[in-house]
Amino acid sequence: MEILRTKWAATVAGIWIQCVAGASYAFGIYSPVLKATQGYDQSTLDTVSVFKDIGANAGILSGLLYSSVTLGSGGPWVVHAVGAAQCFVGYFAMWASVVGLVPPLPVPAMCVSIWMAAHAQTFFNTANVVTGVHNFGDYGGTIVGIMKGFLGLSGAILIQFYDAVCKDKPATFLLLLAVAPTLISLLSMPLVRNYDTTTPADKRHLNSFSAVALATAAYLAAIILLHNVLILPSWALVASFLALLLLLVASPSIIAVRAHRQESDTLARALLEESGSKAAQLGSAELLPDDLDDHVEVNLAQALLRLDFWLLFLAAFCGLGSGVATINNISQVGESLDYAVVERTTLVSLWSIWNFLGRFGAGFVSDTLLYRGGWARPALMAVTLATMAVGHVVIASGLPACLYVGSVLVGVSYGSQWSLMPTICAEIFGVAHLGTIFNTVAVASPLGSYVFSVRIIGYVYDEVAREKGGGGGDCFGSRCFMASFLIMAGVAFFGCLVAILLFFRTRRFYRSVVVRRRRRVQRRSN
Repeated sequence: MEILRTKWAATVAGIWIQCVAGASYAFGIYSPVLKATQGYDQSTLDTVSVFKDIGANAGILSGLLYSSVTLGSGGPWVVHAVGAAQCFVGYFAMWASVVGLVPPLPVPAMCVSIWMAAHAQTFFNTANVVTGVHNFGDYGGTIVGIMKGFLGLSGAILIQFYDAVCKDKPATFLLLLAVAPTLISLLSMPLVRNYDTTTPADKRHLNSFSAVALATAAYLAAIILLHNVLILPSWALVASFLALLLLLVASPSIIAVRAHRQESDTLARALLEESGSKAAQLGSAELLPDDLDDHVEVNLAQALLRLDFWLLFLAAFCGLGSGVATINNISQVGESLDYAVVERTTLVSLWSIWNFLGRFGAGFVSDTLLYRGGWARPALMAVTLATMAVGHVVIASGLPACLYVGSVLVGVSYGSQWSLMPTICAEIFGVAHLGTIFNTVAVASPLGSYVFSVRIIGYVYDEVAREKGGGGGDCFGSRCFMASFLIMAGVAFFGCLVAILLFFRTRRFYRSVVVRRRRRVQRRSN
């Protein structure tokens, strides 16, 4: 079918893969069974989680592979295939250790397994995000927000899968994480391809995909809250997941079919109404190769010599690092504050919703602020980092419902960084080596996670537990995490100041971005 070889089919396939790519966000579901079956203390569990974060965020290899295969004779499907292999091997090894199929893995071996499982996420994400930016260059913020948004929702989607298929069986969930994302990526990856055309109607269809993302987030939030209030029977959990599955499969497909039909009809009408060179001119105006000549293309080595790269890296360290540390420890924070098990599971699920709202909202809002108001994207990055600092302070307070309010502020702000950072990289350094550059900046996330999770949160938690109980073990009360989150609040505010500096350095550049886009729009309308 002709539609299968279009950028719309590539977008739908990318969305489907992103919906199951974020298994690392469900760490809070299976981390207790890891801790119990492997005999870990909190610091050891945090060390394992750091390797998860390194795998999920240090995607330099995926960027290098993407650049290599797309500049050569291959395509993004190669990157997906490598990711699928890592996903299966990593989660299968963890499952085998947890259920006793093999002896308990030594800590280094478990760290390697969870690193490999999470590393698959970078291959899925790089292939889908960079392909999206290539296919919709004029709306980079919007397409990155959509792809990153569905990745953010994937944690909640997978948890709904868990509730419907293997409720209260986290070991079985690990096996499903090995199988489901692998199969979906292998089946969808042939459709993910680069296309060098754009049309003025692209934004309208992208907005339709955005509407599907928002509807999915609203549905998930409603189901999660309903599950928190009522004890739903198993048939209701299965029915709600099947309805979610129908929404995710049918809606993007319908949008892609409609977009392709309208695109074809527009070109056909133009060819019928005009003739000769005028038809060719009009056709090229409606379906025009992207203007890459007015982009500054920078490779990784050149980017590393620029101050803007390191400012972006430092801001990412502050925002992404402290955000990952929060989600890694959200279950333990809830336990120390005497939240019920269902409340802690709800917090993990809702984090995916807030993460999505940040990823999707920052992409959409930053496009609007840039092209309508002329505001450079680092300005929004500064605002979200300041909001994150407030969220950390709220969690540190230990007040009633502080974890609900704080997780909203931190989750939305954290998700925003993942949408803004790749888009800023694409604009400042170009698209040719985007996969490598933005994945290098993303290394700031696991670095920050290690510092905040292990050196700060894990250390303070164990010290307070020893003070209260005369030894190690579990810790209860607001003191267990208060100092750690106050430190992260200060770090997030420092990241806000760094983003403000980047904003002032790039204001003139972003003015030129707006001018170039207006010229492209004018050329296409002539």
